[in-house]
Amino acid sequence: MTDEEIVANAHERWLFGWDREPGAAPFDFQAVQGEFYDWQADDLLLYDSADPGHRVARSAREYRSWWEPVFTGLAAAEHELADGPHVLVSGDLAASRLIFLAGLVAADGTETRLRATSSLVWRRTRDGWRIAWDHTSSVSEPV
Repeated sequence: MTDEEIVANAHERWLFGWDREPGAAPFDFQAVQGEFYDWQADDLLLYDSADPGHRVARSAREYRSWWEPVFTGLAAAEHELADGPHVLVSGDLAASRLIFLAGLVAADGTETRLRATSSLVWRRTRDGWRIAWDHTSSVSEPV
């Protein structure tokens, strides 16, 4: 596989890793998403506009601490790829972008639908391509 294909495949697998089936065990971020992050790096920039605090995480552990409880608290989450992934590779850096639709069901049954753009910068490490920067922006859609 080419680097472009490897990164595209990783971005798509990352997206569907956020899916949650009704009745699923608590969300274990590191078990599900761990392969996509450099757990030793402290220079990451990870941002998702769905975070009410609009914080930027500087490590995978910090990002995990925000999103693991959120996804554990969901009754269900389903993601649908709408466009992409599109990938550019230059040396040891790659950029990928995709658009997805997310259907989220809170524990109380409240449904939310989002349309989001995920833009990731990947860094080649000795363990393979890992996310260095994440910018995910979403807007609400009618349920």
